[in-house]
Amino acid sequence: MPIEINAVVADARRRFRAAGIPRDEAALDARLLAQHVLGWDAARLMTHGDEAATPDFQLAFEQLVARRVRREPIAYITGTREFWNVTIEVTPAVLVPRPETELIIEAALEHFDHGLALRMLDVCTGSGCLAVALAREFPKATLVASDVCDAALSVAQRNLSRYGLTARVSCACTDLLDGLNGPFDLIVANPPYVPASDAPDLQPEVREFEPAGALFAGDDGLQIIRRLVPDAAKVLAPEGLLVFEFGAGQDAQVEAIVAATPALTLLEIKHDLQDIPRTAVAQRRAAR
Repeated sequence: MPIEINAVVADARRRFRAAGIPRDEAALDARLLAQHVLGWDAARLMTHGDEAATPDFQLAFEQLVARRVRREPIAYITGTREFWNVTIEVTPAVLVPRPETELIIEAALEHFDHGLALRMLDVCTGSGCLAVALAREFPKATLVASDVCDAALSVAQRNLSRYGLTARVSCACTDLLDGLNGPFDLIVANPPYVPASDAPDLQPEVREFEPAGALFAGDDGLQIIRRLVPDAAKVLAPEGLLVFEFGAGQDAQVEAIVAATPALTLLEIKHDLQDIPRTAVAQRRAAR
């Protein structure tokens, strides 16, 4: 008797659980990989999952399941991740976009009108997810997306091209803000902020697959942020905003770093869905 698609997916779910993947994530990942191979959406898999699994499907699905069992992030397996309602290409050259990074977009929308012709800078752009989201939300804005990694910038450029944004968003291969001239109305960043000592405690998906250069920032995780904040202050327009992500438990140190930068005022620290302080919003003081 032919094996059903549902049975193949259920077996993958069991293997994911055995590999240490949490139950809910295992179920979601098994479904998403099946949809990826079949080219189906969730509704079709739900209604047609009782169909026979073809040998071609089983072979292709098994190859992807084996990768996930080794704890490779599903975004690297499928090559995409959803961010701010758009599909972003990801490769092992860039971090996988995460929901908490959307707090940066929320902060921008709270402080600026959609129709303004703003000049923006996305530092440590990686996949370009922030640059894509900001350019789509602010159709009159122009942006620079910078990263020190050529391979990451190539991914960002492809994502910008996918959404027809290359006329308004340029990419720059540079270390943080080196060589970038302001003034910018908005500077955003999701910089490396994980302390090197935390590496053994990270999930295998992060520790073994995501790029170390985009994760780790010295002994306390603040090596990059200590450079970013004062450098950004120099190229922000008066009353311009600096919005950046930081790690759990770093909020007091981030507040101190901003306070030590005379040109900036910390407006707020935004919390993520787990109520963890996650995003700093600082403003350049107006000229007197």
